[in-house]
Amino acid sequence: MHVVAFIVAMAVFVLGLWLFGLAFAVTAFQLPIFFAGILCVALALAIPTRVIRS
Repeated sequence: MHVVAFIVAMAVFVLGLWLFGLAFAVTAFQLPIFFAGILCVALALAIPTRVIRS
């Protein structure tokens, strides 16, 4: 179960980093895209703490 949580968390983390870069490349909706990246990174950090604790 920990391995699956790690893979999901890493995928969400990489998605968040990709969204950070995408926010600077697009011409519209930069703020929502950047904010979605922040939420993805926060979620990626929260997943292991909830799974490992249980």
